[in-house]
Amino acid sequence: MEFIGITLITKDVPNLAKFYSNVLGVKAEGNDVHVELKTEGASLAIFSTESMERMAPHSMRDAGCGSCSIVFRVKDVDAEYEKLKKLEVEFVKPPTTHSWGSRSFWFRDPDNNIVDFMSPVNQ
Repeated sequence: MEFIGITLITKDVPNLAKFYSNVLGVKAEGNDVHVELKTEGASLAIFSTESMERMAPHSMRDAGCGSCSIVFRVKDVDAEYEKLKKLEVEFVKPPTTHSWGSRSFWFRDPDNNIVDFMSPVNQ
C-alpha cells in the first residue's frame, strides 16, 4: 500500500488553492471544482463540497472543516516561518523544538485546518 495524498473538501476551491499554492510554492493545476498541488512524496488535492455531494449524495452530511492537521516536512522550519510571516497566515504555534526530535510550527488554512511544517532535529 502506498499513501499518495489527501483531498481537502471546501466550499471555495479557488481561495484554498491560491493559499496552498503560495504556502507550498507549487502550482495548483485544475479548475474551480478540483485542483491538485504536487509536492515531493504526495499530492494535495482540493475538491468542491458541491461536486462531492453531486458525486455521492449525502456524503457531506456532518462533514466539517478544520478538523484535520496536515503535516509537511521542510528543510528549515525557521526559514519557512519567516517566509509565511510575510503572507500573514494565522499562526497557531510558533517554532518549537519537541522532545521527540522534531521542530515545528503550526498555522491555519482558510478553512481552519491546521498545517504543520516540521523538520527532524539533528541530535
